[in-house]
Amino acid sequence: MLIERIELRHVKLKLVKPFETSMGVETHEEHIIVRVDSEGVSGWGECVVEPLPTYSPETVSTAWHILRDGIIPAVLGNRYSTISEALDSWSWVRGHRMAKAGLESALWDVMAKQKNISLSSLLGGTRRTVDVGVSIGMQPSIESMLGEVSNFLEQGYARIKIKIAPERDLKFIKAIRLKFPEITLQVDANSAYTLGDVDIFRDMENYNLLLIEQPLGYEDIYDHSLLQRELKTPICLDESIHSVGDANAALALKSCQIINIKPGRVGGFSESIKIHNLCADKNIPVWHGGMLESGIGRAGNLALASLPNFSLPGDISASKRYFTQDIVEPEFVVTSDGKMDVPDKPGIGVDILEDQLSAVTVESEEFRSN
Repeated sequence: MLIERIELRHVKLKLVKPFETSMGVETHEEHIIVRVDSEGVSGWGECVVEPLPTYSPETVSTAWHILRDGIIPAVLGNRYSTISEALDSWSWVRGHRMAKAGLESALWDVMAKQKNISLSSLLGGTRRTVDVGVSIGMQPSIESMLGEVSNFLEQGYARIKIKIAPERDLKFIKAIRLKFPEITLQVDANSAYTLGDVDIFRDMENYNLLLIEQPLGYEDIYDHSLLQRELKTPICLDESIHSVGDANAALALKSCQIINIKPGRVGGFSESIKIHNLCADKNIPVWHGGMLESGIGRAGNLALASLPNFSLPGDISASKRYFTQDIVEPEFVVTSDGKMDVPDKPGIGVDILEDQLSAVTVESEEFRSN
């Protein structure tokens, strides 16, 4: 795999409707699309940074800088026989996991295409379909929340997740459970609470939740261990887990019973697989989170989620959940029984709609080896 050319595109895709969490409201999704050209093959990846450091310290600007001035010069013109060799080229860069993941995912796509196999097969996937759920942003009223839940259940989603924050939690959970007593339901706080809110979480235990995701600080592991001792409902960690080392520490401290894996958050597919394998060895289920990716990132998410220990429905929703027009074809759809097909064509298994990609591109830059 000779790295001949790399292109970065800052894209801005309008969401079908605003998406609200405890971190704020999004109307557009801005990411960096990475293209790698190698010996007649183009590989595509998605760097899931955002304009401001709300979910992660990284932003579109910082990732662009690190890719342009650090990581790309380290790999351009080099030939690699394995992904680990490429990772070694930028191992001196500390942090900046989303930037690294964006380029690494494009390299995985190149390698899978050159081997004429699906990305799922190259990563070690074992399933042709995966169970998928949907994430519902905070709503202004109970009625609108119930309407959203009903709509997505009719579309076939296997699990409902709602975003919560103080004063916007129990009344919504209670209303959903009363109207839909049998559905698989979980909540995501995005670090909106403290240990002083333990009674709120005790009250949540009355509503048969699958899990409570990231209730406390976005870098915390220890306080979550104290909260988990007080609850029977599993805590799931998201923002706190940046590496297999973090996952190992969280499991040793019994800070959680489930882990959400997002390749962008942990630095790429390679680190994601390490976390997956660690959790499998310890009988800890994992599921695949989402960052409102375009079809490029979504295809990679499905490939990773096809690994065997991704045993809970992930946040890998249909293209139409977020975008009127995706930048790939075929677009992703959810089946009536809450599943999504894992692409089986070489690489990420979808075609890039170049005209649509150009239409949503804010800025681009290319780098050549000669």
